[in-house]
Amino acid sequence: MGVSSALYSGVSGLNANANAMSVLGDNLANANTVGFKSSRTIFGDLLSSQVSGSGGTSQVGRGVGLSTVDTIFSQGTFENTETNTDLAVEGAGFFIVSDPSTGNASNNYTRAGAFRFNAEGFLVNPEGYNIMGYQLDVNGNTVGDLTPVWANTQSFTPAGPTTNINLSTNLDSDSIAIAAGFDPLDPAGSSNYATSIQVFDSLGSTHLMTTYFTKTADQAWDWNTVVDGGEVTGGTSGVLEIVGSGALVFDASGDLITIDGVDLYTVPGDTSSDPVFPRPTATTTAGTLDWINGAIQTQQVSIDMQTSQYASPSVVVSQEQDGFGTGTLVKLSVDELGNVIGNFSNGTPRELMRIPLAKFTNPSALNKIGSNMYAQSTSSGVPVIGTVGSGVGNIFTNALELSNVDMAQEFVKMITTQRGFSANSKTITTTDEMLAEVINLKR
Repeated sequence: MGVSSALYSGVSGLNANANAMSVLGDNLANANTVGFKSSRTIFGDLLSSQVSGSGGTSQVGRGVGLSTVDTIFSQGTFENTETNTDLAVEGAGFFIVSDPSTGNASNNYTRAGAFRFNAEGFLVNPEGYNIMGYQLDVNGNTVGDLTPVWANTQSFTPAGPTTNINLSTNLDSDSIAIAAGFDPLDPAGSSNYATSIQVFDSLGSTHLMTTYFTKTADQAWDWNTVVDGGEVTGGTSGVLEIVGSGALVFDASGDLITIDGVDLYTVPGDTSSDPVFPRPTATTTAGTLDWINGAIQTQQVSIDMQTSQYASPSVVVSQEQDGFGTGTLVKLSVDELGNVIGNFSNGTPRELMRIPLAKFTNPSALNKIGSNMYAQSTSSGVPVIGTVGSGVGNIFTNALELSNVDMAQEFVKMITTQRGFSANSKTITTTDEMLAEVINLKR
């Protein structure tokens, strides 16, 4: 092996360290890139030449080569944001994205979760790629194959008819008993107290439902629930129609003990004083809520009477019902299970789709394709796709994963790479001087 071979060893060192510097430069350039994963260079020595000496045959190296550039998929830190479609992955998972211009023919993968809904209702990344997800059935289970996450921004959510009313009241024990009973033609004169609440039918229309309380004796009250007769079949507008009635009995301490003859604390054969579960409720009479607007005719409403009878003015402490009207979509968000939530104007959220994650056996072998995206390679393995809770990672909302570039470490590597480059250049200049000495032997 001649002296000139040292020149090529030096050149190989220059090339290898130049590539290493390019990797370092790329890392530092992306120090603030969301979801970026840094790379590192791995060098390997080249084949050696055989030389013979007095001690036998030996090997002399021929320089260095670039073995591989690895991608480091260590976890990046999270930055909290005010955008509820900003998502970050904890763990080994990737978001799945696809190019709509190709008809979503193939999937790519990314850790950068700066997503937003576009004008058509698709969830996209800054490059316009669709985020892929699953449709949900009525039970919230994923169905079908991956499809672009989409929400119909012009959609409505159906109404929910009222089925339960929670009514917390106190009835004044000093009220005067009315022996004649309740008269819907004279509700104020035949009752001691009343409370009203709006209820919804199956079409989302509201109806005013009023419950009148009439004291019939000490610790005994009747309740009568009415609606306007013009809203039910066979009724007369302006005339109250009774849709439910019953009796309440209190003990000497003012606590409610029976509703419509059902004891709240004991059942046959039970000697304990524990409350009955489920708690008995008052209920409207079957078939009376036969609304004339075409809504479901079988609606019934249970009234949970959280009622007391103390020597204090009759008052409603609280009342609420579980129905709601038809709503339009006003806001879209994503929760930590990856569910795309539609928030509607009627105050009811609804799960529309679910975002999965993809996990690879060898993520370091994924091909970088730019714009914070990766493509599957033969060495990366096929993706395992699952939702949060299946071992593919966790999703954090209102957060972005930052670059995992460690600038201090990169600068240290830059120093050693620069020194390596300088040393190899010195090898070339020194070898040049040696060759010059050989040429001068002729002079």
